Amino acid sequence: MSSNRRDFLRKATVGVAGVAVGGSVMGMSAKSYARILGANDRLQVVFMGCGRRVGAYYNMIQDKNNNVDLAYICDVMKSQREKVGKHLAGKVSGDATLINDIRAALEDLKVDAVFNATPDHWHAPGAWMAMEAGKHVYLEKPGTQNPREGEILIALQKKYNKFIQMGNQQRSSKDTITIINDIHKGRIGNVYRAVAFYSNNRAEVPVPKPAPVPEGLDWELWQGPAPREDYRFNTWDYNWHWYGWKWGTAESGNNGTHELDVARWALDVDYPEFVDVQGAKRHYANDGWEMYDTMYATFRFPEDKVIAWDCKSRNGYQTYGPERGTIIYGTEGTVYINRDGYKVYDRGGKLLSDNKSNGNEAGTALGGGGSMSDAHIRNFFDAIRGKTSVLNSPIEMGAKSQMLTHYANIAFRVGKSFEVDKDNGRIYDRDAMKLWGREYEKGWEPKV
Repeated sequence: MSSNRRDFLRKATVGVAGVAVGGSVMGMSAKSYARILGANDRLQVVFMGCGRRVGAYYNMIQDKNNNVDLAYICDVMKSQREKVGKHLAGKVSGDATLINDIRAALEDLKVDAVFNATPDHWHAPGAWMAMEAGKHVYLEKPGTQNPREGEILIALQKKYNKFIQMGNQQRSSKDTITIINDIHKGRIGNVYRAVAFYSNNRAEVPVPKPAPVPEGLDWELWQGPAPREDYRFNTWDYNWHWYGWKWGTAESGNNGTHELDVARWALDVDYPEFVDVQGAKRHYANDGWEMYDTMYATFRFPEDKVIAWDCKSRNGYQTYGPERGTIIYGTEGTVYINRDGYKVYDRGGKLLSDNKSNGNEAGTALGGGGSMSDAHIRNFFDAIRGKTSVLNSPIEMGAKSQMLTHYANIAFRVGKSFEVDKDNGRIYDRDAMKLWGREYEKGWEPKV
């Protein structure tokens, strides 16, 4: 940890504004004292980021069978952490303290795990800071903002021997696990192609203009590892996704992560050999959206396997039926997979099996959550406790799928196709490799 990060942490810890959800603020309540004496296997967890995704954690934190205490609720926006604290008051175990700076929680030796649901530019840095402090991490997608961060997280995970479960929760869907196992056993013959798709009808977004920092927002800390700039209207909330590459990963990283992961999993491939992308901003020409909103990417793998990514952020036409999912083509049939289950067709297109999920995972709703997320979190808790030795989406697996989103974004940004080393994932094109990593604010650079 760099000296200015350490200094910042010391100041943040001393000046932390604590509001307890379950009892006392910084002292130890009788309830906390009894927990320490009588239940040493209780997990102490932290919410890092209280935006739209945080609600996906509520079920598993409130479930008494998981034996979890919520120790801290952290967000750089005062209203967001207070909203979560108010919502969970009396519903969770533990004296959850509301804080502004995650580093105050990382200093607490009792904390076991961090749920990182921050903006994309904070994902990997927040994860490696947590591991440095001895914590396990549930890391929302995208696990990384660029390819280099995947390499860093894998190296640090091995160094600190902590679990990182990436939040591509369909890896914990019983239905998806079942059908992909069947695909690997040859149910539709030799698989050769997958189409991952996503359609949404996102609206016009404001043009970001200089504005006062909103009340209650720590803009300095919101930027964190990203290079500094003055605040512009509406940046801190959801629209940072579309306001430039300093913070977001466009729709590929935002949602394509899920479907591309299923595609790579089903085809049982690692890195592609060639990447080609057609992408553009097609809608609301004069609004504040700075990235593509429409993309068709093609990833060619060894053995003539292909994954396509059909992305429509602002055109709600459902080309393939539902708004999101993955289609797997084999020599003897086709499988259609989404969060509602799967369908199996023979080579002639006849429906052979229609398996509907009993789950309730959200599709394109902001934030989402549901049965897949619950199962994914339970798997994370079980791994920490030693009840299972296998995470459903360990970071080395998640980072490899995440590379497909990074390839798509890089190809769009440099405006050309490129070849990839199929053995290590490195890009041969020099211009593209300039985007392998990113610039960090001085003092926030990764230490590997």
